Amino acid sequence: MVNTAPPVGYALKHAQSLLHLRMEEALKPLHLTVSQYSCLFRLRREPGISAAALARATFVTRQSMNAMLQQLIDRDLVARPSRARTGRALPTVLTVAGADALDAAQKLVDGVEQRMLSGLSMAANDALARGLASCINSLEE
Repeated sequence: MVNTAPPVGYALKHAQSLLHLRMEEALKPLHLTVSQYSCLFRLRREPGISAAALARATFVTRQSMNAMLQQLIDRDLVARPSRARTGRALPTVLTVAGADALDAAQKLVDGVEQRMLSGLSMAANDALARGLASCINSLEE
């Protein structure tokens, strides 16, 4: 019997690509990109995180993160002091408008994720999450 399923790595990349596309489509009415959403999401979890750490956490370069933060500052979605209290890192935080934008974006992203997982049972969803966590763990070692 011939296995017609695509290799796992290819299927994973295909799913990631489609997830990104559907999230971009969903976030478009809010004038947010997936990267901007990821930035706001991370800032809610880690207020005051440095731009360098934020870049690593959201899979963008430092240069891209600095440009993105400036766009978000210009839209009053995040705030940074003009000077660091200590060291060189400027802590970034969500503004009230940023928190509101993130709340609206989260509902849209949750809808995309529900659509993606709609063909899976609860048990299959749990198995997928555990399997992906294991893959991540193995590759991080």
